Amino acid sequence: MSDLYLLKKAVYEANVRLFKSGLAVLTWGNVSAIDREKGLVVIKPSGVDYAELKPENMAVVDLCGNVAEGSLRPSSDTPTHLELYSSFKDIGAVVHTHSPFATAFAQAKRPIIPYGTTHADCFYGEVPLTRELTGEELAEYEKNTGKAIIEAFAGKDPASIPAALVASHGPFAWGKSPAGAVDNAITLEEVAKMAYYTLALSPEAARLGQHILDKHYFRKHGANAYYGQGDHK
Repeated sequence: MSDLYLLKKAVYEANVRLFKSGLAVLTWGNVSAIDREKGLVVIKPSGVDYAELKPENMAVVDLCGNVAEGSLRPSSDTPTHLELYSSFKDIGAVVHTHSPFATAFAQAKRPIIPYGTTHADCFYGEVPLTRELTGEELAEYEKNTGKAIIEAFAGKDPASIPAALVASHGPFAWGKSPAGAVDNAITLEEVAKMAYYTLALSPEAARLGQHILDKHYFRKHGANAYYGQGDHK
């Protein structure tokens, strides 16, 4: 099997998992992955039911968004994915969902603040919220959505906070691999759910102390991590 087919298979499997995990309904949501050596991105085709997906009908585009392989149109969110690959050089895959709790925070225009250690296990700080796009930016809506995410990460590390909330829209997450990016999207939704319930019980809840955030994040990530058997995300 070619390397490109293996990437298509991984992207296909990640999209199916996204649907089975409940993070995507109908045809919403998409997963992509990049082959940086070839300069190609594999992504879910636009509007295709998850039950009809196959590895061979994944869309393949170059970094300018031109279709390089396949007969189906790539996801309408492709320009957002391409902007993220262009700026976040170490990521290998991107996920977009409309998962309910993370999307609720995006619609409420609230970042997700770390209230507890579950958040700290994956996200080293608050999950940022983008600004609203201007009317002029809507002409290239998806491209400028990507640019707004990149802008929200000024001074932040996308590797240690592998997700963002697009104001009024929903979450994007990323990782080293398609499977890892889906893991981060699932974690983001669970963290958003916990934050929602925390705020319902205690509207004035305080953010997690930095010392505990440090402990929980770095015990799973970095040179001295000691949790689990290795990091594939």
